[in-house]
Amino acid sequence: MIKKERHVLIVLPHPDDEAFGISGTIAAYRKMGVPVTYACLTLGEMGRNLGNPQFATRETLPQIRKAELEKACEAMGLDDLRLMGFRDKTLEFEDDEKMVKLVEDLIQESNPSLVISFYPGYSVHPDHEATARAVVRAIRRMDETNRPKLYAVAFANNTEEDLGTPDIIHDIQDTIEQKLAALRAHESQTVWMMKELDEKLAAKDPERMKWVRYERFFSYKWDKDFE
Repeated sequence: MIKKERHVLIVLPHPDDEAFGISGTIAAYRKMGVPVTYACLTLGEMGRNLGNPQFATRETLPQIRKAELEKACEAMGLDDLRLMGFRDKTLEFEDDEKMVKLVEDLIQESNPSLVISFYPGYSVHPDHEATARAVVRAIRRMDETNRPKLYAVAFANNTEEDLGTPDIIHDIQDTIEQKLAALRAHESQTVWMMKELDEKLAAKDPERMKWVRYERFFSYKWDKDFE
């Protein structure tokens, strides 16, 4: 069961990061009337997929991905999208305090009861890791009695070995169509994946049906030091 929250803050580095493992949850919160703020740090302008045949250049890809992200947010019912203006694949080189301050400001403004981001050390991509570190540092500095919950997405190969199994599992059966629409919205990055996924869902492939229906998170372990 997805618990109702006061306000949910999502902090992720790239357009489409939300679509794969969070979009059904976002749509569920919006159906409940829960405000959701999504801070997307970059426009994914260094994404590898420029189309085959090519439909974009490095110069045009940012605007394409921005439009795709807006379409995905519309599919999820999310109307508070913040584009933070960083450059793709550079977040690891940003000043740590600047990144932490950005998250602190978002938390102060939105006063969330829940923050969702990546799990530092278990999210593979350098931009994911930089984002995750900033989120954890910002929340760690808060008084424990005022901290929002932190649900973290983790998918490194050693995740379950180190962290165990996810302790938060959301059944998003009621918002599967919104999730699929969000995935399709990011067409520049997902078109070939969606073709295969649609075929497997039509064939009722149990693994793919389970992947679509359940979204998994780890409650951040504040006693685990990622430094």
